[in-house]
Amino acid sequence: MLAIGRGLMGEPKLLVLDEPSLGLSPLLVDELFALIARINAQGVAILLVEQNVVQCLEIAGRAYILENGTFIRQGSSADIRADPDLRRAYLGL
Repeated sequence: MLAIGRGLMGEPKLLVLDEPSLGLSPLLVDELFALIARINAQGVAILLVEQNVVQCLEIAGRAYILENGTFIRQGSSADIRADPDLRRAYLGL
């Protein structure tokens, strides 16, 4: 949270976050994703690299899926969530 706050002090147009939920309790993860959504709603573009795919797709406009360093799929988060192959392979659904 401190790192995000420091990043916002410069009033950026783009905020890059790499695994911000790593090591956080589930309650804090929920708060973190709510905060990220609020920051984005205030006009800051966010590039989020995260393994918590389900929560990311709930707040993201677009998603890019990497496998072994290669983009294997990209599209709107709604399209990614709806793809049955991706749901099985990456979302465990």
